[in-house]
Amino acid sequence: MKIVAGNSNPQIAEAIGAYLNIPLTKASVRRFSDQEVFVEVQENVRGEDVFVIQSTSYPANDHLMELLVIIDALRRASARRITAVLPYFGYARQDRKPGPRTPISAKLVANLITTAGADRVLTIDLHAGQIQGFFDIPTDNLYALPVLCRDIEERYQGQKLMIVSPDVGGVVRARQFAKRLKAPLAIIDKRRESANTSEVMNIIGDVSGHTCLMVDDIVDTAGTLCNAADALRQAGAEDVSAYVSHGVLSGGAVARLGASALKELVITDSIHATEAVRVSQRVRRISVAPLIAEAMNRISHETSVSSLFD
Repeated sequence: MKIVAGNSNPQIAEAIGAYLNIPLTKASVRRFSDQEVFVEVQENVRGEDVFVIQSTSYPANDHLMELLVIIDALRRASARRITAVLPYFGYARQDRKPGPRTPISAKLVANLITTAGADRVLTIDLHAGQIQGFFDIPTDNLYALPVLCRDIEERYQGQKLMIVSPDVGGVVRARQFAKRLKAPLAIIDKRRESANTSEVMNIIGDVSGHTCLMVDDIVDTAGTLCNAADALRQAGAEDVSAYVSHGVLSGGAVARLGASALKELVITDSIHATEAVRVSQRVRRISVAPLIAEAMNRISHETSVSSLFD
């Protein structure tokens, strides 16, 4: 078993290697002067089971290209099996045609990864579960829910919790949290007037006197979470925090969080943290490296991955 890391998130790759007690395979992933990606794997990988760890986060196109070139290099070096490990799968929000003459970019990226030579894919909390079907190779979609719920149980024991879905599309995910935590569920009905903007319209459920925990898979500009937090506080919620799998946090998201009614945003380390995220008092990160490492170990040894969530 070999582990190769791109440049998108070296910290999680090192944490996974430490958990498995496997040093990262020596590889050079660099740029020519015109920013073309060049990859050189500096160890023998012939006949090996190789895992490539690379989130396709900002800059998404550069990191995606790195992933494809690394996979091609490993395939040409005669690796026995190549598993693309994407803690965060970019382009997942473009999983359907919302209007005429628009792409389904998630399918395009799935085709690129397959064509490059990956034999299987391992990721966490896809934006839409049907993206698994976009791949013509085995795809394991892990869930951060057990890791996040464990943190909630430790920090909010004995409190009057309410799980909140920040939009109607996230109800299934929020219901899973509510069921595991034995907490009631509320839903925020919002109308999105344009991309990356949202307006809270109504709260379905009585949140008065509750500690509200919003759950979602991706937070980008944080506009939805901040608007929702304000609405929940106005509706009588005691405190409002959020648990989100992937902290994209682009633009002025961190500053927006600091000025909002949101007490805390908890994200995983699936995406490399910017300096603004690292120093923020409102953002806390928890690691999913042990979860990914355990799944990789089970894939390598041909044992059940789904039993991780039993």
